[in-house]
Amino acid sequence: MTSASAPAAAANPLRQDARTIGLIGLAHGSSHFFHLMLPPLFPMFIREFGLTYAELGLLVTTFFVVSGVGQALAGFLVDRVGARPVLFAALGCFGLAALATSTAQGYAGLMLGAALAGLGNSPFHPVDFTILNKRVSQPRLGHAFSVHGISGNLGWAAAPVFLTGLTTLTGSWRMASAGMAGWALLVMGILWWHRDAIDDKAGAWAHERAAKPGAALAAEHPLAFLQLPSVWLCFSFFFFSTCALSAIQSFASPALKSLYGLPIEATAFVVTGYMLFGAAGMVVGGFVAAGSDRLERIIGSCLMASAVLLCLVATGVLPGMVAAAVVALAGFGTGLAGPSRDMLIKQAAPPGATGRVYGTVYSGLDLGFALAAPIFGALLDHGTPKGVFYGAALALALGVLSASLVGAGVARRRGGLKVVA
Repeated sequence: MTSASAPAAAANPLRQDARTIGLIGLAHGSSHFFHLMLPPLFPMFIREFGLTYAELGLLVTTFFVVSGVGQALAGFLVDRVGARPVLFAALGCFGLAALATSTAQGYAGLMLGAALAGLGNSPFHPVDFTILNKRVSQPRLGHAFSVHGISGNLGWAAAPVFLTGLTTLTGSWRMASAGMAGWALLVMGILWWHRDAIDDKAGAWAHERAAKPGAALAAEHPLAFLQLPSVWLCFSFFFFSTCALSAIQSFASPALKSLYGLPIEATAFVVTGYMLFGAAGMVVGGFVAAGSDRLERIIGSCLMASAVLLCLVATGVLPGMVAAAVVALAGFGTGLAGPSRDMLIKQAAPPGATGRVYGTVYSGLDLGFALAAPIFGALLDHGTPKGVFYGAALALALGVLSASLVGAGVARRRGGLKVVA
């Protein structure tokens, strides 16, 4: 493999980069906000529609099956027509999903809302990373990925507070769901007003500028990137790490209630705490990723620390509120690993295939959510709350193994580079 050196391109003005990063952060936070369009309302669905946790888990599965299949395809669409128009279409789907949920009269209506939200979620990672890689100056990409991850965690953290608070204020979960449609419309308006800053056709950073000026990339089949082992190892890493996240997001609260006897009011905001600690970890992780050549080591140490904390909670030996706090603290380790994860994928991606690679790799995230939710829901239905935390810890450990293999492959490729003046 040969790489050519190129003169360093002048960085964009900080204000220009910050504007793009902030807008993509808003979009990404909104996509994560809609990840939790349904789980915070599960107690209301059980009361009103008589559903089981396994059935509720299937709603999450529907969301992420649609999102996963759509995400792999969306990468090709983004590479072909551009990221910006796809982004607006995705936000429109979120608005429709929230309206469908707010008017649902039974399980079928909730399923329709989940499917529409999954369709809206599908393009976000190929869209976001295409715009960031093309619009943001290379020296600021690590921080851009950090903000991207932080915004996602903040979206996850905000959803339970928004839905629970609006339900309490209005006395209706349907009004809370309708409020989410209003949020999608607001974000669409903001992005349209600043649409010039997210025009990926006007940028040429990342892989394009890394190539030698005037040198054309060798023509390859659009599916050639699927032959790279690194792509599938990144896919498996996302699958395993997301299985853990699914367990915490959807079922940590009822598992803590069952295992430690905590009132649901005390456990309802554990997910919010987990995401806020994750956001704090990502702030630190952006600086760590920018200064490291072996990103897989950062990922491994952070995720294993989180796995140990979750195993400690599963033992049942901690005081109840301490256990809830430890679950939230585990989010710091997963957050700290986030920017390194995104940079590792960028290193593993071939030139010219940004959307396709991110779409394929991040579909592992959707598959993890889709398969894990009904499994962990069934564990709760069968009275095994410890399995939620032990299972999440095991999934994190398997994710560390995948990341280590990706990092080793990147290191070997670097060692074999021949630099041409």
